[in-house]
Amino acid sequence: MLLMNKSRKVIIVASTVRKRMAGESTGHDWWHVYRVWRNSLYIARGERGADLFIVQLAALLHDIADWKFSNGDTKRGAKVAREILKRAGVDEKSIRQVCHIVENVSYKGGFGIALDTREGRIVQDADRVDALGAIGIARAFAYGGSRGRELYNPYIKPRRYRNFEEFKRSSGRSTTINHFYEKLLLLRKRMNTRTGKELAMERERFMREYLERFYKEWKGTV
Repeated sequence: MLLMNKSRKVIIVASTVRKRMAGESTGHDWWHVYRVWRNSLYIARGERGADLFIVQLAALLHDIADWKFSNGDTKRGAKVAREILKRAGVDEKSIRQVCHIVENVSYKGGFGIALDTREGRIVQDADRVDALGAIGIARAFAYGGSRGRELYNPYIKPRRYRNFEEFKRSSGRSTTINHFYEKLLLLRKRMNTRTGKELAMERERFMREYLERFYKEWKGTV
């Protein structure tokens, strides 16, 4: 009965998130959440001892009010997540666990805190996996276009950021191809789990092949 009750709460949260995020066009839509949810469960199978209730709720809510779309407010996601979880009847202890993950799962230019729970590390890996590979490339260009970024400009070089505030301020000033070097190709080494690293390795390989082709076409050699 308890298991069924938890499953129902997950379904309620999933339905709420789907309604709120359907049709979003920057690559942070419901289907991104769905893939992170699915990949979180896949990764969790290789990580013994993970609480799948917490994993699923955190995966579903990890992007509910991302700081990039909340005027840089890194606390808003956890606030909105708490409201949704309370309405779904989730207990306070679980709410605190999920909100901690939601608040800290984002890459934040590489300056975020290290998540200290198995559940958090799983969801973070699942989110980062979805930033890689063919889907990651599609999402990068969708997001870049929404921020007015050029596809590529050989006169604008990738940057190294000194802190999170500098990373936030730079949004929109770089190019989408630079984003590969400023974030995406750095993710594999930051994976927390064995399964996450394996998934990231294959997807990163594809992205590097894509970049080789991109530069060839840019130069007109193919």
